Amino acid sequence: RCVWCQHTVHDECMQNSLKSEECTFGEFRDLIIPPYYLSAINQMRKDKRTDYEKIVPYCRKHWIPIIILANTRSGNNMGETLLGEFKILLNPVQVFDLSKITPAKALQLCTLLPCNAVRVLVCGGDGTVGWVLDAIDEMKIKGQERYIPQVAILPLGTGNDLSNTLGWGAGYAGEVPVEQILRNVMEADGIKLDRWKVQVTNKGYYNLRKPKVFTMNNYFSIGPDALMALNFHAHREKTPSLFSSRIINKAVYFFYGTKDCLVQECKDLNKKIELELDGERIELPNLEGIIVLNIGYWGGGCRLWEGMGDEPYPLARHDDGLLEVVGVHGSFHCAQIQVKLANPVRLGQAHTVRLILKSSKMPMQVDGEPWAQGPCTVTITHKTRALMLYHSGEQTDDDASSVSEQEHVREQTDEDA
Repeated sequence: RCVWCQHTVHDECMQNSLKSEECTFGEFRDLIIPPYYLSAINQMRKDKRTDYEKIVPYCRKHWIPIIILANTRSGNNMGETLLGEFKILLNPVQVFDLSKITPAKALQLCTLLPCNAVRVLVCGGDGTVGWVLDAIDEMKIKGQERYIPQVAILPLGTGNDLSNTLGWGAGYAGEVPVEQILRNVMEADGIKLDRWKVQVTNKGYYNLRKPKVFTMNNYFSIGPDALMALNFHAHREKTPSLFSSRIINKAVYFFYGTKDCLVQECKDLNKKIELELDGERIELPNLEGIIVLNIGYWGGGCRLWEGMGDEPYPLARHDDGLLEVVGVHGSFHCAQIQVKLANPVRLGQAHTVRLILKSSKMPMQVDGEPWAQGPCTVTITHKTRALMLYHSGEQTDDDASSVSEQEHVREQTDEDA
């Protein structure tokens, strides 16, 4: 039996069948890179020709080859299983293990495929997605703009707020067949995602070190949720074998959250920090934390900006060049927001956000990567936009939010068309 087209023959008939029949590549023929395509490309390179677009498999009109990038370290080794399943359904040369090859090298396959047609499925957490998007930014710098792929996500591990925002769910544990995942990628709509530059400049005249520069896809925060992430990160570094499941990870987060409720390590943040939105100074109420959002979801599935919906706040969008800035009163307030018993303190929206930490050391994080930071200036500005894929079939929140999100995607797709 052919694993691609599922055509079945007897052993004794196989030799004749191989000579007389060609594989149609089955249901996923529009995603598969056929072996003869790469052979033809190889021959053209030997002849020093680069007009690869002339080789179109079977004159397909809707060929959208897919590249699979799986992080085998994410999601309790789920990535290992997925790699094997994708290699059966697709050509193994289009399936990459990110523990053995960097995204930058794997994505060079895009330059051998039709322009503006390639889709990439990233199997991993939000950190893995950020790693792949950074590699795509490098492609732009190299002048490979026309080969930029659209990115879909298969969420592994914990968190996955970006995946949730784009309709791919909060976590995959094998409940959906791999065939259905490929169908979802084929049907997904193209959208854009804002990416932001976070520059942290230490205070002091004698500090000659360069500023720290991060790229942000999800959110930046200072205060209790960054402290929980920092404690969690330190604990995981000491005993990585303990952190093998999503339930254990969430339990450890809960422990550090309740500990902070008692200790209140981030209190009086409003006295230690200044906030500017588009150059305008904001008077801060009594707060313990500030969160700067690019996407709709935060904290493993909570729609932070919209809150409980008791006020007519518009949905947070990930493509409008605006950041949403909110404040929290502490870890207990964060927990109340997550179970829809409280709203955040909405501080405003802005194209540029500046935070000045005047004194003491505070925990900070960018997309789940935490550190302890002394007096500094944090400046967040727009960097670029990534081409992503939105799966409209996934109901991840209440119906109203999901429907509004889907309507926005349809509007945007129509505008692009």
